[in-house]
Amino acid sequence: MSAKARANASAWPYPRCVAHRGAGKLAPENTLAAMRLGYAHGYRMVEFDVKLSGDGVAFLLHDATLDRTTDGRGRADALTWAELARLDAGSWHSAAYAGETLPTLRAIARWSIASGVACNIEIKPSPGREGATGAAVALDALALWHGAPIAPLLSSFSEAALAQAMAVAPELPRALLVEKIPADWPERLARLRCVALDTDYREIDVALVAAVHAAGYKMLCYTPNDPAQAAELSRWGVDGIITDAVDAIPPG
Repeated sequence: MSAKARANASAWPYPRCVAHRGAGKLAPENTLAAMRLGYAHGYRMVEFDVKLSGDGVAFLLHDATLDRTTDGRGRADALTWAELARLDAGSWHSAAYAGETLPTLRAIARWSIASGVACNIEIKPSPGREGATGAAVALDALALWHGAPIAPLLSSFSEAALAQAMAVAPELPRALLVEKIPADWPERLARLRCVALDTDYREIDVALVAAVHAAGYKMLCYTPNDPAQAAELSRWGVDGIITDAVDAIPPG
């Protein structure tokens, strides 16, 4: 890891507790309503998933298809943004959120900057669009957060997406998401010039946190929802805890 990367990792500007997909259990995930509810519970950092519409607009959605969290059907990247914008992304959750729409990355950027909320943008490409999505989302983030007090953290399970994000916007911080800890995690983080490793909280122990810190990186995890578990992770020195339980885990 370069001296510059070590300096970037050590100057960590983000809160420890992060609202997963906004308040993605209490409100429809990856919507502006969810972000606002996380904020109302005191959270000052949100995590959300971003992919591209068929005509290249960056918008929030987790799945490759629309079926689970909207009234649409089929591939999310088969529709233009004008078509996606007409979908109901709230009724699946509860009647209270009927009519909630899918937000663009631009809309979230405006809200987060105005509200003083930091962002973890998970680049979530549709299959086959890893590199293009990584580059597009990074370029959009670079423009949308230009001059903002805290730059967004870009993360992804796709190393191809992160590589393209690094190529077009090297100044934006990146985190590598993994489901299981690979033996060569230091080499992967160095190759992608990441500042952090992000994994399932069940993969973490105090020795791993110490090793990640010793290598000059930050340690993030998803998604512990038990307050006692979150407290233990904090004691171990985990730098970012991404949780659904914004109503149970204190945001501090």
